[in-house]
Amino acid sequence: MSDTSSAGGGLTYAGAGVDIDAGNALVKRIKPMVKATARSGADSDIGGFGGLFDLKAAGFTDPVLVAANDGVGTKLKIAIDTGIHDTVGIDLVAMCVNDLVVQGAEPLFFLDYFATGALDVEAAATVIGGIAEGCRIAGAALIGGETAEMPGMYAKGDYDLAGFAVGAAERDAILPRPDVQPGDVVLGLASAGVHSNGFSLVRRIVERSGLAWDAPAPFGTNLTLGRALLAPTRIYVKPLLAALKETTGIKALAHITGGGLPENLPRVLPDTCAAHIDLSAVPALPVFDWLATTGGVEQAEMLRTFNCGIGMVVVVSPEDADSVTEVLTRQGETVARLGFIEHRLADYVVFDGTLSV
Repeated sequence: MSDTSSAGGGLTYAGAGVDIDAGNALVKRIKPMVKATARSGADSDIGGFGGLFDLKAAGFTDPVLVAANDGVGTKLKIAIDTGIHDTVGIDLVAMCVNDLVVQGAEPLFFLDYFATGALDVEAAATVIGGIAEGCRIAGAALIGGETAEMPGMYAKGDYDLAGFAVGAAERDAILPRPDVQPGDVVLGLASAGVHSNGFSLVRRIVERSGLAWDAPAPFGTNLTLGRALLAPTRIYVKPLLAALKETTGIKALAHITGGGLPENLPRVLPDTCAAHIDLSAVPALPVFDWLATTGGVEQAEMLRTFNCGIGMVVVVSPEDADSVTEVLTRQGETVARLGFIEHRLADYVVFDGTLSV
C-alpha cells in the first residue's frame, strides 16, 4: 500500500489521492477559456461559490426560466480509450442546450461537473476547453462548475461528466404551441453523426467488427474510427433562434436523442395528432449504414436507438414551411421535408418507406 502520511507521520489529503494543487492548477488553466464565453448578463468569472447571471441585462421583458441537465453517456469510454478529449465537452453542452431551444428558450448559462479518480490536469483542461467551445457556439456563458477528485470511485484515467443549462423564453413564446394540427409540415435537420446516444450498442458493434479505435473509419471519412465516432453533437441553437425570430410558423421542436424519432416526437404532439414520416427522406449518413450492417441491427431497432441522420425536428405551418427552410438553410443547416402531421389513430409516429442508410 502507498504511504498516505506527511513527513511528520500524519495522514494527508494528497496522500489519500486528492491533489488540491492540481485542482488549483486546473482552475488557473481554464480561466481564459471560461472568460471567452462571456455574454450579456454574465461576466463568466469563476472562483466564487456560485455563478451570477443578470437576467435584466440579457434583455428579457416577461421571461420564464427553462432548465435542463444531461451527460454524454458511454461515448466517454471512447474518448478515454482513445485519449481524444476535445469533443465530448461540446457533446455535453449540446445535449443540454438543444433541450432548451426546443422549448423556445435562449440558453443563458451553463455549469459543468467533472468527476474523476485522480485529476489529470491536461485531460481535464482539454475536456473543459470543449465545454467552453460548446458554450460559445450556443451563446451561453460558462459561469461555474465542479471538479470532483474521488479516488477509489473511478478506474485510472476514467472520468464522468454532467452538464446543467438554464435558458429563458418570453412567456408568450414558449414551445410547443397548442395549435399543432393535421396538415402541419414536419422538417428534419441533419445530424452530425451518432451524436451522444446509443454508444453502448456502438461499442458492441465496434467490438464485433474487430477494428481498433485507431483503424481508418470504414464509412467514408479520412478519420480514424475513434475520431469519426467522436464527432460532436450538433448544436442547433443559433439557427433555430434565428428561424424563430425571422418567421412565425414554427409550432414545435423535438431534439432527437435516446429513443430516436419514435420516442421523442410524441413529446411535442397533442394527443390527437401523429407525425407521418417518410423514412426515404431521412438524409443518408454512412456511419448508420455501417452500424446497421456490421451489427445486424434491424430498422426498428436503429430508429429507437439512434437519430439515424436527423438531430432535430421542426413542426411548422404549411404556409411557412418554405420560409423556415430558407432561414435554416441560410444558417448552415441541412433541411429535409420528412412528412406531415395527421389525425392520430393509434401510434404517435407513423413510418413509411425504409431508411436509405
